[in-house]
Parts: sequence; C-alpha cells; structure tokens
Amino acid sequence: MAEHILIIDDEQNYLLILDALLSDKGYAVTTLNDPETALEFLEESEVDVVITDMKMPKLSGREVLEHVRRKYPHVPVLIMTAFGSIEAAVEAMKVGAFDYITKPFSNDELLLSVAKAVQFAAAQRQNRLLRESLQDRYSVHNIIGHGRAITKVLEMVDRAAPSKSTVLITGESGTGKELIARAIHYSSPRKDEPFVSINCMAFNPGVLESELFGHEKGSFTGAVAQKRGRFELAHGGTLFLDEIGELSHDLQVKLLRVLQERTFERVGGVKPVEVDIRIVAATNKDLQKAVATGDFREDLFYRLNVVHIEVPALRERREDIPVLAAHFLDTFAKENKKHFKGFSPDALEYLTAYEWPGNVRQLENIMERCVVLADKDIIGVEDLPPEIKDEEAQYKSAVDMLPERLDITQTLEKIEAALIRRALVKSDFVQTKAADMLGLSKSNLQYKLKKYGIAGH
Repeated sequence: MAEHILIIDDEQNYLLILDALLSDKGYAVTTLNDPETALEFLEESEVDVVITDMKMPKLSGREVLEHVRRKYPHVPVLIMTAFGSIEAAVEAMKVGAFDYITKPFSNDELLLSVAKAVQFAAAQRQNRLLRESLQDRYSVHNIIGHGRAITKVLEMVDRAAPSKSTVLITGESGTGKELIARAIHYSSPRKDEPFVSINCMAFNPGVLESELFGHEKGSFTGAVAQKRGRFELAHGGTLFLDEIGELSHDLQVKLLRVLQERTFERVGGVKPVEVDIRIVAATNKDLQKAVATGDFREDLFYRLNVVHIEVPALRERREDIPVLAAHFLDTFAKENKKHFKGFSPDALEYLTAYEWPGNVRQLENIMERCVVLADKDIIGVEDLPPEIKDEEAQYKSAVDMLPERLDITQTLEKIEAALIRRALVKSDFVQTKAADMLGLSKSNLQYKLKKYGIAGH
C-alpha cells in the first residue's frame, strides 16, 4: 500500500509539480489549495505525511502544523517556505515540524526529506501498534483464571490501576507478580509511557545503584560517559522493582528519599534529577518479618505497602489449573506447529492434584515439555514428568486442600474410611483382596468396617 502524502499550498503550480514528482515515486498524493479544507480532509482520511506551505490565506503553515501536532501527533509535517522566510521555518521546527524545504527546491532534496518523513511515520505507526499490542497482552482481562483467589487479585488491580499510589505485590516465585505489575501499568493513565523493570537481586549493590540512579561521566573507573538510570528511563511511566527485599540498607535509604521527594542524584552527581514515576515493587519475602529482624527499613516498608496485592500460589487456585494448562498447551502447540485435542481425564487429575512448588512458571515449562515430547494428540499420564506422578507429592497436595482449622483425629478417621471404601470397590468387595490392598489383616479390616459402619459386601 502506497504511503499517502497530503500537500497544502495556495499556489497551483507547486501543487502540480509536487503531485507529479511524488506520484512518479509511487506515493499516493492528495493536493489541496485551501488549508481549512485540508484540516477537514484530515478528519476523514488516513495520511502518512503532510507537506504545507508556510504563507497561505486563512491559515498559516504554522497553524496547520500546530493542529496536526495536537490531533495527529504521529503524522510528520514538512514546512515549505520561501528563502527569505527561513527564520519562520526554523521556529516551526522548534514547535514540532519534521523538516523544512526552501522554495525553489531541489527535487532530490525534497524526495530525500519526504523519504525520511515516511520512514519516521512508519516507525511511529509500528510503535503505536506495539503499544496497543502490549496493552492488550498485559490487560487485566488477559490474565488466565476465573477462580475466587485470582478474581480477588484482579479486582484489586482494577481498583489500584487508576491511582498514583505505590503498590507492593507479594507471593511465591513463579506466581506471576510481574504480569500483575504490567496489568496495573497498562490499565493506568500511564499506559502510553514506559514500563521499566529491574530485578534487584540480579546486580551487586554497587552496580545496582548505577542501574537505578545512573551515573556521571568519570564518577568511577569505567564510567566513560553519562548514563541515565532506570528511574530516569521510567519518567512519566512505571518503575517495577522486582525482588525489592534484596536491597542493601544503603539503597533502601536512597529509595526512601526518592519516594518521599521524587528527586535523586546520579552516582557522582550533585544536581538533583526530578522524576514523575509510579513505583510497583514485588517480593517473595515476608517484609514484615524482615522489618522485625532489622533487614528491611520499617519506614520504607510502609512507603511501599500503600496498596498490597498478594498473588496466590497455584495450589491455592486449583480450579484455574485446567484452563491454565489448556492455554499453555495451545500456545506451545502453535509455536511447534502441532495440534492437540487436550488432556486425558487421568492426566488432568494429576495436574490438578499436584503441589506446584514452582507455581504458574513450572506449569508453563511442563506444558512446553509435553508439547515437544508427546507423540499423540491427547496428553496422557505417560506424557507427564515423573514429579507430577510422584505419590508423596500427591499426599502433600491433598493435605494442602484441607482447611487450616480441623480436628486431626476426626480427619484421619474420615480419610481412613474413604480409603477402605475405595479398596472395597476396587476389589469387587472381596474383603481378603481389599485387606491386602490396604496392608491390613482380614480381621483388622472387619474391625474397621464395624467401627465406621461400612457395609463389607
């Protein structure tokens, strides 16, 4: 599809020349000699580049420029002006013109300027589409799961996103804390500004300070140029501080100051740098316990913990496991150009009952493994890794599903009675076989049948 160039000039000769020149190079060209009509045209048409004369009746080129910059900031504007009005063109550049062209112009010079403007417009369009894609991808509505636990988290995200308040996200490793942080950003008024993240555990304290606050040239060995840190890069947007519990005491003090004053100095610098950012922090540590032991500043904890979102472990949202597993299965199947109908009932039962110490990240990795290694269109128990089928892990998972407050004697008796009933069914009510399955003598089994009031036939 040819790039669309709109040319505005009250001199018909220039319109004819530019139309012929640009059309010959494959551009789609619209020429208008009335700037007011051109502004109406812009409301109804998709334009890649605007070329406007500076001096025109009704509206000047600068007024056209200001209108385009205000309503269509992604569209570059080229200003044409007579040689004696270059100063006005320079002023136009200061308020956002992409370039200026002096009349009479060189064809090659004009074509080069237009080509650069078209390239810029394409980059702007691509960036816009990327931002829209990111907003959609990290929208709160794209977080998988409909269970009670994750729904509560998403409700918190919806309420917290529009505000400027600092958010602390806690939860085990692999639960998706960064996904929640991105959902907050892309659901907020800052969604078109940068989302910048840093893992505080990935750097030693000296390097981390420079990564966060930047440094001045010559501030230390190897600092050959000024460097902007993550705080500056996130200006206007959101800074996500992952593993915030790993910050050294010195950096905790500096972070506290930024949260209080919204200013800082680069390493080796003395000039304050002001920033407008929202802080979202995450940790898998118990920061209140860290405060009690003196490992984390209490004042910093309260500054961070304005809005607290606890992301549940996967074992606490088992009802979401089938839909998450299906989502990852479909994703990796497409990547590997395979097709799967789903899971066998037994495989799904194992997946749902497993403890998932690595949470959603572990489930994602295991689904990728299944896709790569499975040779049928149904994922069966045989396709699952050994740890999923480990009996001890299943017992741990069963315990996790029990309520926290219970009578242990009554609970164990209920479990024992359930196991006896299951053994009787599997042995077709042959008590000798059932006793053997349970590791009991027949007389002991009969005693327990009487104790729990279970019919043995």
